[in-house]
Formats: sequence, structure tokens, C-alpha cells
Amino acid sequence: MSAARTSAGLLLYRVRGGVVEVLIGHMGGPFWARKDARAWSIPKGELAPDEDPHAAAVREFTEEIGQPPPPGPGPDLALGTVRQRSGKSVLAWARAGDCDVTQLSSNTFDLEWPPHSGRVQAFPELDRAHWCPLPQARELVVAGQVELLDRLAAALAGPGAPVV
Repeated sequence: MSAARTSAGLLLYRVRGGVVEVLIGHMGGPFWARKDARAWSIPKGELAPDEDPHAAAVREFTEEIGQPPPPGPGPDLALGTVRQRSGKSVLAWARAGDCDVTQLSSNTFDLEWPPHSGRVQAFPELDRAHWCPLPQARELVVAGQVELLDRLAAALAGPGAPVV
């Protein structure tokens, strides 16, 4: 996989009242401002050349959420790779853990806005983050990432498993 076309992400999940919830972020910037469905993503970002993908996933979580992910009770669960409509591949892991996202502090990107104005503004990569049950997350995340949620659900399925 080409590093320039590959992102790495970390999907944090927790179980509350027997229900699996995942942490997703609403994409920042003017294009996504008034959108909700399919405007959310797992915290992720592009791999640097020769960067370890798992280390990149942890780095991107920290940059986009504004705090490092909590340590998991065990090893992170490899969710594999999915391909988004843009052609970008997303390589992801899931980690059991909990964190407070009420004080989100995401890194930013620069964009000329309004278009053709010559004015460049900084926008957050994620403008808010939210814990939500897997079925709701399936409706909110960009279509190419739904498979990652389904892989998490499959990995957590079994006798006595939480509701997914």
C-alpha cells in the first residue's frame, strides 16, 4: 500500500449497559458543517513514509481527539483495511477504553474559504466527537468505514457478548 493513499485509525469502544458504543468524530470544515449522516469518521490520518501503521493510528487519535487513547486491557484488535470512495485505504485497530471527549482539541488544516476569496482559514480536522451505539454509528460514519464497525461487531459477538 502506498503511504500517501493510506490512513491509519484507532476505533475506541466501550460497553455501557451491555451496549457497545464507539467513539467517532464529526469532520471539520465548511463542507461538513451542516451534514450529519455520513459526515463522521473514526479518528484517523495519513501515514508518513516508513511509519509504523499502528503507531500512526495512535498518533492520529491523539492529534484529532486532543489526548492520547487510554491504555487498553489487552492488545488492540486489528480490523484490517477498507477502501473509501475517494480511493484512500484506511487501516484500523479497535481498542477497548473510555475517555472524556467534551474538551475535544483537534489539530487543524488550512483551506481557502470562501472559495476563490484568497483568504485561508484554519479548520479543525474534527469539530466534535461523540460516543454512540454501533447501530447509530453505522448511519453516521462515511460509507467506506461501516465495514470497520461490522468487523468490530463480529469480533465482539459470541455467547454472553454485549449488544452490538
